[in-house]
Amino acid sequence: MKVADDRVAEINVVQGAPCGATWEAALRILNLPVREALVRIGLDVQYYCTADPAGWDPVYGKSPVHVAGKAHQKALKTALGKSSDQQPEQKTEDQDTHDD
Repeated sequence: MKVADDRVAEINVVQGAPCGATWEAALRILNLPVREALVRIGLDVQYYCTADPAGWDPVYGKSPVHVAGKAHQKALKTALGKSSDQQPEQKTEDQDTHDD
């Protein structure tokens, strides 16, 4: 992953969701500001995921698409932490404070 001028300049998907949503979501965050990309990746993965959103997980009490969205947000934060150009942003009070 590369960041330039606080925007996602390059992203390489190493492992993605079986439904293919990861690759579509990755394409859609290119050139976005990092802060926006951190939100957008989770939303786009949920939108492009083909898993049944009605199939609630009895352990987590959430839809698999919500779990996938959070997993992708965490993966992007990890990738940003490995990027020499950008560190992941700290959570603010207005951001979701629930880490699943």
